[in-house]
Amino acid sequence: MHTQLLAAALTAILTLPACSNSGTNAAKSENGAVVAGAEARRLVERGATLLDVRTEQEFGDEHLPEAVNVPVDELAARLGEVPQQRPVVVYCRSGGRSARAARILVTAGYQVHDLGPIDAW
Repeated sequence: MHTQLLAAALTAILTLPACSNSGTNAAKSENGAVVAGAEARRLVERGATLLDVRTEQEFGDEHLPEAVNVPVDELAARLGEVPQQRPVVVYCRSGGRSARAARILVTAGYQVHDLGPIDAW
């Protein structure tokens, strides 16, 4: 059962096309909600976890205030570091990795809002 669930989740993740979000229109998708910068800021102000899924080096060079860094390639193994009882706002450099991360989080039962690129903040 666990193997089938994991295989289905990995298939869903690997078939996800890379995309970039302009952050101008909120839309509901299988990857969670796509949110604009203003809405993302409101969510974080109300207690949502702000999740940066870029590499540790990228995070060290620049990141949004209050962001937590879990690189997308490590996210499935580190889900325990992301509180599940509150919404998650996810972002990356251009939107591709945040979309992958959103898919992982939605599959794991998180309420996800995909900001997309860091500059949409």
